[in-house]
Amino acid sequence: MAGKKSPNGSRSDPAGTTETRRAPMREFSRSLPMSLLRAREAVMRQFRPSLRNHGLTEQQWRILRALTAVDTIEVTELARVAFLLGPSLSRILRDLEARDLIERRTAKADLRRGEVSISSKGLKLIEAVAPTSEAIYAEITSRYGARKLAELQDMLGELERNLAEMEVADEPDTEADE
Repeated sequence: MAGKKSPNGSRSDPAGTTETRRAPMREFSRSLPMSLLRAREAVMRQFRPSLRNHGLTEQQWRILRALTAVDTIEVTELARVAFLLGPSLSRILRDLEARDLIERRTAKADLRRGEVSISSKGLKLIEAVAPTSEAIYAEITSRYGARKLAELQDMLGELERNLAEMEVADEPDTEADE
């Protein structure tokens, strides 16, 4: 006889002991993807109010930040460096272009490809957001420690490089925060 289901979804046996459903894997809260997501959320929670105050989404900010590092970039490469899927990137670029924050053009070498660069208005927006962003970084650094933050970034870079060398079966396109 199967026991009754308790409010938390576990079943109890007739003797009154509760059996818990356990997967043969590490605790959910201790999984690396969840730890990284929680840490990312804790960091982004600090930046979101500033981005909202400037009328930006996280994805728009990522694109603008990526564009400050280059003179011009192909759309496909921008999608890769900003961790966005093509359809999402197309929509975001359309919105940023409508606000005159970016400039789009056809690549001279291949008319099928598009190129993007940040506009002067986009650079002014970056300059407006930068002081708050840097103050948030300073507070994070103060609370966590400059050495630990540098070590964390080094370790995350090393993790990324090591995992990039692993073979992945049927790797689908993935996208951060979409």
